[in-house]
Amino acid sequence: MGRCDERDIQRGRKCRFMNKKYLDKVIGSLVRSTKIDHDTERITIPFSIISVSNISTIPFDNFNNNVIFKNIVFRSYCRNVYGLTGDEIDYVWKEYSDIINKKI
Repeated sequence: MGRCDERDIQRGRKCRFMNKKYLDKVIGSLVRSTKIDHDTERITIPFSIISVSNISTIPFDNFNNNVIFKNIVFRSYCRNVYGLTGDEIDYVWKEYSDIINKKI
């Protein structure tokens, strides 16, 4: 069992997921808590390892390309706050980042 995404779920693939409804609520919460400032082209994310505004605010062009942000900060936040597994975090990141990318 590797990574799972929406297509895998639609095809009935067994994923190491909690209830998909719960994951969708996590995604919704993350999206609602994310602030997008088109004037400064920065995103304020609702998660950070350290509560410092410079760390939780990132430029648009750094949102998808920041490996530390995606692989450490986001993963740690989802694991510690929501109790998600690796597969669940991958799914949540994909859905969350798709939504945010459409908004920016």
